[in-house]
Amino acid sequence: MTNTTPRTGQQYSISYGDYEAVITELGATMRKVTYKGKNVIVPLGADDPVTCCHGQLLIPFPNRIAAGTYEFEGKTYTLPIDEHDRNTAIHGYGYRAFWKLESLTESSVTQSWRAPFLLGYPFAIKVYATHELTEDGLKITVRAENYGDVDAPWAVAIHPWLDNGFNGYGDEIDGHNAQCHLTVPAATHVTVDDNLIPTGTEPVEGTKYDLNADPLLVNQPFDDAWTDLKRDADGSVTATFTRPDGLVIKVGGDETITSFQVCTGTGFPAFQHPAGTAVEPQTAYANAFNTGKDLIVIKPGESSTTTMFIKAEQH
Repeated sequence: MTNTTPRTGQQYSISYGDYEAVITELGATMRKVTYKGKNVIVPLGADDPVTCCHGQLLIPFPNRIAAGTYEFEGKTYTLPIDEHDRNTAIHGYGYRAFWKLESLTESSVTQSWRAPFLLGYPFAIKVYATHELTEDGLKITVRAENYGDVDAPWAVAIHPWLDNGFNGYGDEIDGHNAQCHLTVPAATHVTVDDNLIPTGTEPVEGTKYDLNADPLLVNQPFDDAWTDLKRDADGSVTATFTRPDGLVIKVGGDETITSFQVCTGTGFPAFQHPAGTAVEPQTAYANAFNTGKDLIVIKPGESSTTTMFIKAEQH
């Protein structure tokens, strides 16, 4: 018997007004988001390998944990190493699992994931992710509940590769990205070592990391985090990506978002290089399980909710 289910599992198509999206069973992944027929994120096929955490939720931690080891509330935990050349654990575990469908409407889908028992993350967490399209674009709400009897460390991010509009391949993508503008409203850049583990912070003023004035992305490569964010009046934060064809894509989140990670994919193998730039709102940047910087601690019986968004305008 032939199994016709796509490799990324069931496909949940939602729409509202000028927006359409496809969310997959695997990883609650944003496989496709369009606005007026244009790709907002770089699309994936239903059977394509998901490289570079393309469109996925990064839970219970985004980015890297040095040596896959961390100490939390007096205990040491060891995670499997995913990125062997840098000796790190990266991007958590939610993207690897098939999520349970909780509800599906014409414009929204809610899925859930229960953290398996891992020696490196033995905490009893259940996560609900809702992707909802409205006139303001795609809203992603992630709620983590701690139904265990001990505190649980937690952080979340999304990893959309914003489509640059050129559909390029390999090294030519850098030139296409360089024709796009990016604003990240931040005062501070996170410095890192050779393994991309944070070593400190520095002011962005006077450096290539100052993305406050909407520069062209000519100073690639970037695989960096920005923090000390400048917030809107309602406490939210917004990064803005502008393409040469006039499509303006905005990505951000609520007051729980403390940083953005930006990755241009420069130097990636061609088959792993999405035709755009990753702009990732995060509740904490790399190695937070070790540093405690911006780490969310969920008490037993309590929960943590983060709302993020992706929206577009045609200028």
